[in-house]
Amino acid sequence: MAEQPKLSEELKKMEWEPLLPVEKKLISYSLILGTVLLGILVWVSYTFFPTGH
Repeated sequence: MAEQPKLSEELKKMEWEPLLPVEKKLISYSLILGTVLLGILVWVSYTFFPTGH
């Protein structure tokens, strides 16, 4: 039975490809959405679950 190629070896063989414009948009939208949702989570936690300082 032939030995399976390792993932690291296959990744080294691959050529580098630049990101497509739609991929860049998806990455930026995801980062923005994550930041906004994290801000909402912090606001909700401080508003509805005060620590009593």
